[in-house]
Amino acid sequence: MTDGTDRPHSPQPEPAPESGGYGFPPGIPAPGGYGFPPGGPEQQDRPSPDGGYGFPPGPHDQSAPGGGYGYPQGGGYGYPPSPPAAGNFGPPMPFPEEPGPAGPGPGLPAAAFAEQPDWDAMANRSTAERRKKRLWMVGGAVTVLLLLAGGGAFVLLKDDKPGGGSKDVADNAPSAPASAPASPDPDASPSKSYSPTVSSDASLLKDGVGKTSIRMGPEATVPKVGVRHQLTLKGNPNSYAQSVEQAVDTTKSFSLSARVYNASTAKGAHIVMSQGTGESFSFELGADEVNGKQAWVFRVRTTDKGDTPTVVTVASDGPKTVKAWTVLTAVHDAEKKVISLYVEGKKAGEATIPGIWQNSGPLQLGRARHQDAWAGAFKGAMNYFRFYESPFTDEQAAAYRQGKLDGAARGTGTHAWVTG
Repeated sequence: MTDGTDRPHSPQPEPAPESGGYGFPPGIPAPGGYGFPPGGPEQQDRPSPDGGYGFPPGPHDQSAPGGGYGYPQGGGYGYPPSPPAAGNFGPPMPFPEEPGPAGPGPGLPAAAFAEQPDWDAMANRSTAERRKKRLWMVGGAVTVLLLLAGGGAFVLLKDDKPGGGSKDVADNAPSAPASAPASPDPDASPSKSYSPTVSSDASLLKDGVGKTSIRMGPEATVPKVGVRHQLTLKGNPNSYAQSVEQAVDTTKSFSLSARVYNASTAKGAHIVMSQGTGESFSFELGADEVNGKQAWVFRVRTTDKGDTPTVVTVASDGPKTVKAWTVLTAVHDAEKKVISLYVEGKKAGEATIPGIWQNSGPLQLGRARHQDAWAGAFKGAMNYFRFYESPFTDEQAAAYRQGKLDGAARGTGTHAWVTG
């Protein structure tokens, strides 16, 4: 078929008579056909060219047991040989010892005919593993995002130990005197730049209001636990702190407060602070045994004359004295001649006295002077020491505990140590 346009062409000559046609040699084709030497395949016993090209010697009847031309003996490739027929085609081909799937032809190794893996099953397993990996990656990313988003919600809670404990009223920081930086929130964390010691001498506790430093003993430390510093004492003779000069004029009114944690369960004296030297103290504040029970006490030596000094004690009844942060406040009203003790802002008791014996000895933390010897070693921690030169009323003592002391009372502050 054409597109309707005759293409240029040249006429071809007709084939010569008795020739094989275009492209074939002249003459009559040989008996084997074009491309084969003369002779027939029946002449199989002669190794001469007239045995026919491309055919092994022997009969070419494909119905014969030999399989016909081009086939090995037997039923075809991949099958065991059958008994040789007349005019076999040579030695047997190399086959596997055991029957198997038909191979591509003779001469390949047996491994080439081994059973193939289940490619569909392998593909399904690979897809399942990739899907599982993607799910893990997505789940991990979601978990990280949730942790980052919820990080701000985690809060470090304190336990009932020095520097720790559930956040209750005992964690309120008492208000500072007017002359010292005041904390607007009694529960707020102290300034990160705060240091409880003198910059030039790490063994001296710095007075945040006045000018009276307190030197720590060899085994006293002031570490930062949580967000606050605390003076830590071991309850032995080398674990104490002492001011370089007198901190309280006991002939005048005063209010003293400290936040303390008594770690010792032993009965007897565990003194938080005192003042005095020589043969005796002038006042002491801490825990001691009263009527067979441990109690918080505020004790003073009076000005009464006599061979035996007179001591007056005000004790609490009931408040826990061991392993609990507690704010203690001791008050001396020189005009009314009354001493009072407040535990956690609540009045524990009061007593009338003729006055407090004046002693020129310095302030002591963690011990007191008794009969010319040191006694009442304190084991535990303490901080927020604040002294005022005015006597707190019941309302002011309660307000102080809540960090809400009025400005007039705050203005009478004289000393402050370890307040951050």
